[in-house]
Amino acid sequence: MARSHDILELASRYRMDTARVLSRMIQVKSYSSREEDVCRLIEQMCRDAGCDEVRIDGLGSVIARVGRGSKLLAFDAHIDTVEVGDPDQWALDPFSGEIADGLVKGRGASDQKGGAASMVTAIRMLKELGYDGEYSVYFTFTVMEEDCDGMCWKYLIEEEGLKPDYVVSTEPTSCRLTRGHRGRMEMVARLKGVSSHGSAPERGVSAAYKAARAVLAVEELNDRLESDEDNFLGKGTIVVSQVEVKGPSQCAVPDRAMIYLDRRLTWGEDAQLAISQVKQVMAEATGDDPESIEVTMPRYDKLGWRQTPYSQELYFPTWKIPESHELVASGKRAFAELYGREPAVDKWTFSTNLVATTGRHGIPAIGFGPGDESQAHAPNEVNRIDDLEVCSAFYAMLPYALKAQG
Repeated sequence: MARSHDILELASRYRMDTARVLSRMIQVKSYSSREEDVCRLIEQMCRDAGCDEVRIDGLGSVIARVGRGSKLLAFDAHIDTVEVGDPDQWALDPFSGEIADGLVKGRGASDQKGGAASMVTAIRMLKELGYDGEYSVYFTFTVMEEDCDGMCWKYLIEEEGLKPDYVVSTEPTSCRLTRGHRGRMEMVARLKGVSSHGSAPERGVSAAYKAARAVLAVEELNDRLESDEDNFLGKGTIVVSQVEVKGPSQCAVPDRAMIYLDRRLTWGEDAQLAISQVKQVMAEATGDDPESIEVTMPRYDKLGWRQTPYSQELYFPTWKIPESHELVASGKRAFAELYGREPAVDKWTFSTNLVATTGRHGIPAIGFGPGDESQAHAPNEVNRIDDLEVCSAFYAMLPYALKAQG
């Protein structure tokens, strides 16, 4: 069995190599559904690190494996990014991958190519350590997360039959251990009015005014939503993100309104509950029958870079596991064997691919990743090289800690 000081020595030796891997990944643009170039780069990096198997799945994710054990452990990093936004808010080229001041800089540095870079180094370390434990250790570099979190894993599990015993997300956690996050869903509410000429609005029923009252009702609903029982994940939330109103002309009372909603779901909340709540509050605000208000979940059906048809509704179930779970205990032990103390245990505020592995399919999971959640989608994104080193060591240590638990 590898000793912790061997892993620490290797992580330190490859510290700047890990930073350079991240820099190279940042330099290759990889917006959602357009990740081919960075996937090809990562595929070669995994081969160079000595993986026992490397392939690209039907959606375009890179799937690498070390070991041949009967049990399956997967480390996951999504390698797509959001776009740059306003370039004037960036102090340097977002795709420079600059390494300076103990940081690697650029779009995707924390969200979430930092985790991917530490995974590549962990592959290299496990091969050098001669890992041959009871786990086949998978490293998945997944696509399209920013557009539709978890769909990549829904595809892997349901279409390709890869269902691990445990999953570790390498999304940014500031090197804390996470054991849950809220789920989310998107909804479209449609309201109807009756059009009339704009010179006689009293003859019609304005869908715009209905929408205004409905929007304010959603604001009140947000204030009434409650936390989970143990107050770990916190309260659910709902926000109106878009409103559109249409009618026969600009000189008419509008007869249609669309309200787009982002709903964050705490433990115990699901899609059926969330839809019924929206129908009820909008009906109370507008005077309509709840069943006359159409509330639906949109579907995501964008083609990825491999042009494989695949889609799902925009529903991402909540997940958490207890702190007493054996996977959390193994994560704590792995970190303590490396650093002589237990890691902080926390949750994410945002959503990850674990909505599919754990929210949909019940696979136990934890999170441990380099960088800060606050860096996600922000200008001047950075990641700490210290975090990259810590995470590469943790990823290499965890398979041994799991084996020790038996």
